[in-house]
Amino acid sequence: MLKYYASALMAGFLLDLLIGDPRWMYHPVIFIGKTISFFERNIRRIFPVTPHGELAGGMLLVLLTLVVSGGIPVVILALTGMVHPVLQWSAGAFLCYQLLAVKCLKDESMKVYQALKTGTLEDGRRAVSMIVGRDTQALDEKGVVKAAVETVAENFSDGVLAPMFYMLIGGPVLMFLYKGINTMDSMVGYKNDRDLYFGRCAARLDDAANFIPSRLAGILLILAAYIGNFSGKDAKRIFLRDRKKHASPNSAQTESAAAGALQIQLAGNAYYFGKLHEKEYIGDPIREIQVEDIRRMNKLMYLASTMSAVLFTAAGLLVSYMI
Repeated sequence: MLKYYASALMAGFLLDLLIGDPRWMYHPVIFIGKTISFFERNIRRIFPVTPHGELAGGMLLVLLTLVVSGGIPVVILALTGMVHPVLQWSAGAFLCYQLLAVKCLKDESMKVYQALKTGTLEDGRRAVSMIVGRDTQALDEKGVVKAAVETVAENFSDGVLAPMFYMLIGGPVLMFLYKGINTMDSMVGYKNDRDLYFGRCAARLDDAANFIPSRLAGILLILAAYIGNFSGKDAKRIFLRDRKKHASPNSAQTESAAAGALQIQLAGNAYYFGKLHEKEYIGDPIREIQVEDIRRMNKLMYLASTMSAVLFTAAGLLVSYMI
């Protein structure tokens, strides 16, 4: 199975680089997100609005989401497997491709770059608001750039390395289960009045699912910094120093490595839904943040993504031959 998973992973990665996310194709994450919204809406109607009631409802949401997320690839692989093993492998590679976000991350962040280079600051704010959860109305140019860079750095783990990691060890089914957990966390895993209890189970599960991948992602960014035209020394130094400077145990792992590699300072205070969230700074301001840092971050992310795909595929093939 490792040989099957590893080869399908590489095929999916190459498809993502070549095609990305076509707008005409219905994305499975959209379906998972709409399913989560349906479950959430109905569960909230049933369970009482009390801490215990919301915790129980949140646990039910997690269970139902995992059933749906894992059920999608199970059905597809079972049906294609009844036709021919090659068709089943092709389906697995296609499912892998759909859950990788290398080209999508670059394309969406480069919209922010183009807006700042050829448009106005307001255009940049509008573009970055499409890929971040923070309030963007009052961001200056450096704030817009920083938000874009942070998004690419953080999502290298969530949208690239973690899906690859779970694809390698558990195939499309485990990859989809991870994506269901990650999507659920992005929708209800907030520490606000509405989701504090209801989303707690989803948030904790997401923390656990990303614990190993986020650290691997930070290490891959450091290696990419050494290989590419970046500061590998600073990437390692800031990663070791600042990787725990975040409320999440995972988010600063990649942000710290990226900040060091680019020799800029990320994070700091930010507004979410009109409320100030105080955050520590990550990295040292060795130089001022520039619009070109969006391009640099994408170059670093592409290099680290390629290294990840090659290393995971090689590891999977090697272990499969050894056993």
